[in-house]
Amino acid sequence: MKRKNKVIAASLLAILPGFILFNGCHHNENGAAVFSSDTAKRAVEIAVTVPSFNADSAYNYVKEQVDFGPRIPGTKAHQECLNFIVAQLTKDSLHPIIQESKARTFDGKQFKFENIIAQSEPNNNVRVMLCTHWDTRPWADMDTVDPDKPFDGADDGGSGVAVLLELAHHLKNAGIGVDLVFVDLEDYGQQDGVNGEDTKYPVQDNTWCTGSQYWARNLPTNYIMPRYGILLDMVGGKNALFPREGTSDSFAPQVVNKVWDIAARIGYGNYFTQDRTGPTIDDHLYINKLANIPTIDIVHYDVKTHDYPYFHHKHSDNMSVIDKSTLQVVGTTLLNVIYREKTGSVTP
Repeated sequence: MKRKNKVIAASLLAILPGFILFNGCHHNENGAAVFSSDTAKRAVEIAVTVPSFNADSAYNYVKEQVDFGPRIPGTKAHQECLNFIVAQLTKDSLHPIIQESKARTFDGKQFKFENIIAQSEPNNNVRVMLCTHWDTRPWADMDTVDPDKPFDGADDGGSGVAVLLELAHHLKNAGIGVDLVFVDLEDYGQQDGVNGEDTKYPVQDNTWCTGSQYWARNLPTNYIMPRYGILLDMVGGKNALFPREGTSDSFAPQVVNKVWDIAARIGYGNYFTQDRTGPTIDDHLYINKLANIPTIDIVHYDVKTHDYPYFHHKHSDNMSVIDKSTLQVVGTTLLNVIYREKTGSVTP
């Protein structure tokens, strides 16, 4: 993804013990959540049994992807990772399908790309969408050493896939429908002359997130629109912080509120902070604009340096930066979001 603006500091959410208090909501004719401001009158206590997220399993899913090598479209590692993701989803009886197309990148090359789509309870009208990209950027162009060579992409690509694959084990008992979308050719965008390598090409728009742009324009026939979507990007790194990202707050602030409130109330407010970043160009931008699905981005961002983590698009994005604790936080938060959706619970 690509950063556009800087961070504006804000306060952290308080961590509240015990059961989570949620107020009621309804959904409009487009399925979007509509939140009540009358918290005191509508707040109710709801106990929901949420399964445990296995961070060890998620960690192993990251490693299996990294062991294939960089998952650059058109490579053997890319094809092996595709087969791996499909096989794991099939084990969970989610019947994945491949959405295939071709695209020309900013440097004039043409690639076949493949989005992977799997649904639990495809006929359930109450559903949410979770997505991530599964490709890796072809170059470590933010690095000072070998910037023209590929990198492992353990966090940037691998972690989001791993969390979704682990979540897939628990969807059949969630009571709602969940769409899992693994988009391809996300990270082959033009970097506006970083280290000078892109300056020889004319500046082009919309060179990032090719797979999500295609998916958003080509939704499946008779597709039941989800209430909202959640994008995962770099969700397994050490010392991760997930501030409120600007594009998310612009298009779907109610969904940010919902997820961040749940995270805080189960004890993860020190990860899901109330700091705010500027808007980013990531898959959720196109899903919001083209598919009109209110979608947010959970993305590691360092509010002190006003940038993505130190290993972003560098060779240091390898297994050494992956932290099981971070995977646990993100996976547990998402399981709570999914399992509480069937009760109609939302944040105050």
